[in-house]
Amino acid sequence: MLRIGRKATCVACRSLVSTNMGIRFRVPLQKLHPLSRAIHHRYCGNTNPQRTPHRTASARYFTSISRLPMRPPKPNKGSGWQNYQQQRNFWVARLAARLLKLRYILLGSAVGGGYTAKKTYDEWKDMLPDFSEYNWVIPDFVWELSEQIDLDKLAKALPEMEEIAKLLPDFDKIGESFTFLKSLLSSGLSLGSEVKGASGVHLLLETSSNPALKATDASTAASHDGDKQYKKSSDREKIDQLQEELLRTQLKYQRMLERLEKENKELRKVVLQKDDKGIHQRKVKKSLIDLYSEVLDILSDYDANYNTQDHLPRVVVVGDQSAGKTSVLEMIAQARIFPRGSGEMMTRSPVKVTLSEGPHHVAIFKDSGREFDLTKEEDLAALRHEIELRMRKSVKEGQTVSSETISLSVKGPGIQRMVLVDLPGVISTVTAGMASDTKDTIFSISKAYMQNPNAIILCIQDGSVDAERSIVTDLVSQMDPQGKRTIFVLTKVDLAEKNLASPSRIQQIVEGKLFPMKALGYFAVVTGKGSSGDRIESIKDYEEDFFQNSRLLRDGMLKAHQVTTKNLSLAVSDCFWKMVRESVEQQADVFKASRFNLETEWKNNYPRLRELDRNELFEKAKNEILDEVISLSQVTPQHWEAILQKKLWERVSTHVIENIYLPAAQTMDSGTFNTTVDIKLKQWTDKQLPHKALEVAWETLQEEFARFMAEYKGKDQDDIFDKLKEAVKDESIKRHKWNERALDSLRVIQHNALEDRSITDKPQWDAAIQFMEETLQSRLRDTESVIKDMVGPDWKQRWLNWKNRTPDQHIRNETKNELDRLLKLHDDHTAYLANDEVTTVRKNLEGRGVEVDPVLIKDTWHQLYRRHFLHKALSHCNLCKRGFYYYQRHFVDSELECNDVVLFWRIQRMLIITANTLRQQLTNTEVRRLEKNVKEVLDDFGEDTEKKTQLITGRRVQLAEDLKKVREIQEKLEAFIEALHKEK
Repeated sequence: MLRIGRKATCVACRSLVSTNMGIRFRVPLQKLHPLSRAIHHRYCGNTNPQRTPHRTASARYFTSISRLPMRPPKPNKGSGWQNYQQQRNFWVARLAARLLKLRYILLGSAVGGGYTAKKTYDEWKDMLPDFSEYNWVIPDFVWELSEQIDLDKLAKALPEMEEIAKLLPDFDKIGESFTFLKSLLSSGLSLGSEVKGASGVHLLLETSSNPALKATDASTAASHDGDKQYKKSSDREKIDQLQEELLRTQLKYQRMLERLEKENKELRKVVLQKDDKGIHQRKVKKSLIDLYSEVLDILSDYDANYNTQDHLPRVVVVGDQSAGKTSVLEMIAQARIFPRGSGEMMTRSPVKVTLSEGPHHVAIFKDSGREFDLTKEEDLAALRHEIELRMRKSVKEGQTVSSETISLSVKGPGIQRMVLVDLPGVISTVTAGMASDTKDTIFSISKAYMQNPNAIILCIQDGSVDAERSIVTDLVSQMDPQGKRTIFVLTKVDLAEKNLASPSRIQQIVEGKLFPMKALGYFAVVTGKGSSGDRIESIKDYEEDFFQNSRLLRDGMLKAHQVTTKNLSLAVSDCFWKMVRESVEQQADVFKASRFNLETEWKNNYPRLRELDRNELFEKAKNEILDEVISLSQVTPQHWEAILQKKLWERVSTHVIENIYLPAAQTMDSGTFNTTVDIKLKQWTDKQLPHKALEVAWETLQEEFARFMAEYKGKDQDDIFDKLKEAVKDESIKRHKWNERALDSLRVIQHNALEDRSITDKPQWDAAIQFMEETLQSRLRDTESVIKDMVGPDWKQRWLNWKNRTPDQHIRNETKNELDRLLKLHDDHTAYLANDEVTTVRKNLEGRGVEVDPVLIKDTWHQLYRRHFLHKALSHCNLCKRGFYYYQRHFVDSELECNDVVLFWRIQRMLIITANTLRQQLTNTEVRRLEKNVKEVLDDFGEDTEKKTQLITGRRVQLAEDLKKVREIQEKLEAFIEALHKEK
């Protein structure tokens, strides 16, 4: 290691002389590290490294003694020893200072080296390409499952080479067949036969080299040509053997492919299950098709005359009734999910089915959290029953079909992602039990879905019936005349092959030559075996076996890609997603414009109001109504009792006066009066009084509730809630039922109150007399009014107001005058006229030229005697004001028999006690029960969207609703477009 000392020799700063262990080295200065070079210049006194320094005295001294020993000899102890010791200590201090400086040199070197390394690493990192764009190639769950999938078990599950070798064709036999065909070609065939034979050989070789291909068409064509060209039986037998060998080879490969496909499906299901469970607790995201389905669900509920919801793609399944629409959809969904019927209409409303891939085969309704396991028959039956119930519920009374959409999601392994809408089947005639407009309604529903320019029309045609009977093809050709978005599907091909005399008719249909309509593609499928209980797996096997053995495919009338529902679902899914990618961004721009227009309208019309939609307004109104109900508890007891007492007397006063007081008082006997009053009060209490009291209490509660709501309405309340509050009040009152146990307790209380006859003090006596006077005066005024109406205006009114009496009023007036004279003569007359008295009055009137009926005389007498009796009762009431003394000492004085005052006191006391009892029941029980009823009504209204729409109306509400929907749709569309771009 090179060490640099202060006494080293510097030769013009071009070289450095160093000593190490007595050996002298010369090192070029240019080869030193820059840091070492700077240290050298510092030690040699050169402040400018670029200039050549001079030789210093220390350098000359060092040169002269460079050959001497490094360490000088120690002086002897004496006078020089102290100087030597001081010099030695100074040398140790200098050595320590040099070592401390070396620490900073090492630290600076480490920092500089680290920075240089980091800079070099960043430069190399920037040179690498960006691989983040290729993350989609390998999904996340592959890395997560790589540690959990047992590769040894997977390797053991794969077939062995011996098994694969068994499935390979016999190349020796193929070589023999090739030699045979070659000999046939060289035996003098025509040029056309050579071409046909060569094409057959080419197809044969291609089949042998690629077993996955469908060789049925080529081999069938080759055998067919051989049958025509070669007449010898031996040649035909060899060709038939060749064809059978090819079919056997194809079946072997088909079974192998099915087995591998099944294993792949199981493995994919395991992967999806592990991914669905979230092994590493990854964030679960909604699938692309689920995001799109949510957009369609929101659009189906949104109706603001923009018609934007009709421009997003979906697959519309249309067809004649019983043509197999539902069966095709079930084959695509891989489950029997729809109700079935023989010949009758089962699809009564549109059913939107969102198909997506998932680990479990389940179905879920949009508005329900229940999952139906489609692998279990009981869940399938429950799902079909639920769909049928929803369809019948959506159909209004008097209708057969409905335009209300039922939303259903189906997930399962291997299901193609798309959104299909199954529509009611098109009919040609309205049958018994259907509404008269059923046919037109179905046509309008179908047109509404098909007129969407981005909708894919899946036209279903029954192959087992005559093509001329089809109605749906004409309808489809009207909606899509160019066939740019139509896919034609021919169902029940197995029945068609058996029934049709000319199978070429099927070829004409699938080639688009028979129907006057165009389509993107034509498919032939078999969706059943004749029984509605067949499973989807068995129908798929039956479909594949049928087409493998069908002469339609063997004779080349149908192509392999045109058959089976599997190929159909793949084609429909590809077409659906192509249409989605082409149109979804355009629809998002339309919604941006709609949102801008709605926001501008709101700012111009309602600048100081928040954008509250119908649900938010309902919650606001709900809180206000509950506050108004709670305010009922603030009513004072005095106010309740005063109102109850007043209303109860208004309700029962007529019965008390007409049925109790007057019949008893008109007997003119004290004992009879008390007996009659007791009997009638007992009957009244047992039957009518408690019911009347409860009715009064309930009406009072209603009126107070309405009064509080009216008062709140005047306190800057929003008038948009008026209809809602009125409906809540009416419905709450309708649902409220008074506690029946209160009726029995109230009856006992009222009966005890009426049984008491003891007036304890003078104020109660005076209050009873005042109550009696007020009641009798009120009845007297009513009686005077009735008599006035009977007899007509008096002479003053006739002269001043120019009014005249009618003939009937004239007769009644004469009758009244005659009866007044009778009452003056007999002041103590009974309440009823005797027959002879009626005859006398009639004859007196006839003597004055007035013909009168006896019934009219009795009616007039009733009112006149009533007035006469009330006057007498008021006079007696004035006399009884001083009768409390006699009543308290039980003196018997006929003039001061104040039994009627006692009766009115009993009535008044009953009213007070009843009002107090009802008030307690109101404040303690009924107000709370009313509040509970109001809450229940509000909860019911909150769950009923139609009810809220009826009760909360106005342009402000509708504008807020539209704004909310448009924003929600725009957000969903943007999320879907973002996910769509990521999938690309």
